[in-house]
Amino acid sequence: MQEILDAILSGDATSADYAALALPESYRAVTLHKDEEQMFAGLASRDKDPRKSLHLDDVPLPELGPGEALVAVMASSVNYNTVWSSIFEPVSTFGFLERYGRLSPLTKRHDLPYHVLGSDLAGVVLRTGAGVNAWKPGDEVVAHCLSVELESPDGHNDTMMDPEQRIWGFETNFGGLAQLALVKTNQLLPKPKHLTWEEAASPGLVNSTAYRQLVSRNGAGMKQGDNVLIWGASGGLGSYATQYALAGGATPICVVSSPQKAEICRAMGAEAIIDRSAEGYRFWKDEHTQDPREWKRLGGKIREFTGGEDVDIVFEHPGRETFGASVYVTRKGGTIVTCASTSGYMHQYDNRYLWMSLKRIVGSHFANYREAFEANRLVAKGRIHPTLSKVYALEETGQAALDVHHNKHQGKVGVLCLAPQEGLGVRDHELRAQHLGKINAFRNI
Repeated sequence: MQEILDAILSGDATSADYAALALPESYRAVTLHKDEEQMFAGLASRDKDPRKSLHLDDVPLPELGPGEALVAVMASSVNYNTVWSSIFEPVSTFGFLERYGRLSPLTKRHDLPYHVLGSDLAGVVLRTGAGVNAWKPGDEVVAHCLSVELESPDGHNDTMMDPEQRIWGFETNFGGLAQLALVKTNQLLPKPKHLTWEEAASPGLVNSTAYRQLVSRNGAGMKQGDNVLIWGASGGLGSYATQYALAGGATPICVVSSPQKAEICRAMGAEAIIDRSAEGYRFWKDEHTQDPREWKRLGGKIREFTGGEDVDIVFEHPGRETFGASVYVTRKGGTIVTCASTSGYMHQYDNRYLWMSLKRIVGSHFANYREAFEANRLVAKGRIHPTLSKVYALEETGQAALDVHHNKHQGKVGVLCLAPQEGLGVRDHELRAQHLGKINAFRNI
């Protein structure tokens, strides 16, 4: 493994040099263990501790298949799916691996008693499988997390519609929270040259998700002049939605939960900010009953920022806690675009405000290859910036996941894998200098 790292750090190793490197028989990876699926049985979600379920193990190097690449991972990041995996909610991810393993002899590799997690990476291609022409050893890459088989016609208009669509490192094995990772080469994208390894690893999943959800015609199709309500606007997903709204000529109305998070939104350029804690919003009277008066109060607050207009789009991801309010405050004919549901999957809303006002609810899940490419291209051009706030070592991934679980983080939380320290991997220093303030916005608050 040291020879691989030395080649990457040298900065002048050729493709032939990488192809000649000996591959290790095993590598270090953050894993879940199948025999621990019930370790948190009976506990409330908040009391489930990822530090207990996430392990740093030596695991065997997987077989490289056709159309795949083995990547040396310099850095990765923690997404909310890592938290879900680590607390075995809403289901154990080993069920995903078992189902995937039944698909073919090649996918059987994924059905193991351990699960290597992680749906982001920045690193260097070491090997490519049969039939791969677009990528070669030595290419510096990031990976998006869409894994598809594309053997059905359903996925050829929008790959997210493939019946065998999965999220790599969550519904498949050999993810990015490791020294090495196995990906399909149609997951690979060029690493933005002005970013460090840890910065480049942080946008992937959330940036692509926000692009499809808000910008793409498969999502809300945001246009100039739209008013966009963004829940959790300083978080891993909301911070990219805020940037897309600003970059696209829309007006983001950013909902946050503290003065510190409000400052982060201002640093991104947003002006309309609602601190829901300071305002004391309580959308539920009790566990079973919502409070429409609070929906109305939120709507009034929004109109103070918009000159009396309601929002055209609501960028929804908290789910149960906020969904009733989201449907209510959207303008007639507007769109609620939803993913995730971090506060609960069972949404409740008053359908009168949907049907009689001709509003739309649009479900959105990750992004297809083209959308992921476009989102990464905007990062590479310096139009959208990473929202990295803190970086952990690989052996500290459990603590990183706990911080995300308890919402103690801002933006994205990075993880160093092979990279021995932060700050490495920048190739375009001139472009970096132009955007350094935005790149570091989430670290400076």
